[in-house]
Amino acid sequence: MSDETASATATARIGVTGLAVMGRNLARNLARNGFTVALHNRSYVKTKSLFDEHGDEGEFVPSESIEDFVASLEKPRTIIVMVKAGDPTDAVIDELTPVLEEGDVVIDCGNAQFSDTRRREAALRELGLNFVGAGVSGGEEGALLGPSIMPGGSVEAYERLGPVFEKIAAQVDGTPCCIHIGPDGAGHFVKMVHNGIEYADMQLIAEAYDLLREGLGIEPAEVADIFRKWNEGDLESFLIEITADVLSHNDSRTGKALV
Repeated sequence: MSDETASATATARIGVTGLAVMGRNLARNLARNGFTVALHNRSYVKTKSLFDEHGDEGEFVPSESIEDFVASLEKPRTIIVMVKAGDPTDAVIDELTPVLEEGDVVIDCGNAQFSDTRRREAALRELGLNFVGAGVSGGEEGALLGPSIMPGGSVEAYERLGPVFEKIAAQVDGTPCCIHIGPDGAGHFVKMVHNGIEYADMQLIAEAYDLLREGLGIEPAEVADIFRKWNEGDLESFLIEITADVLSHNDSRTGKALV
């Protein structure tokens, strides 16, 4: 493809490679918010599936090859990588870097170890590329409807990326749940701390349930009511909310409490 042809076909504002549930929903979120999104996946069937099922949600540019994917992006290119942490992430980065140019931005939105993000940022900086490790919280529903986003990387990269992420992020009182966290691995470091707090909350909820159920003999439906009451005050949280919902359900086969 000539430079002139590539320039003519470079219509996507941002690209997403890795179209499992999280990548798929981030791509849809971006498109719903008015961004033209380039799509790529190692197996084209997932790319085609997204385009066929949700192509009416916005502008998508699907590609089978990594070369065509990169060529479909406006310069400087902005690419989200959403694959498994570790070696798969390195493999995608190694495939991308030979076809990228100085000033392009690569964003890892997976759950990477922050030290890996620091290593990758330093390596890509040597090539004149911007690498951003961005923690994404909210699961598959948040990825589609508005996640909390914790991007690290350089200030220059955030100038390109920030307006996009701030538009697709969850909003609280008109403020996006996205801010530049700091250099290199800062975003993934904060996501690690975030996950630790969340797991501690889950442990606390499990122990509270055990005390109410086993210690006091309270039935699950009544425990659910207690959690709902807690969710109306200082303990309000998504985890408390869904715990109450789960405890309210009965097993369809036995008719007994699900938990």
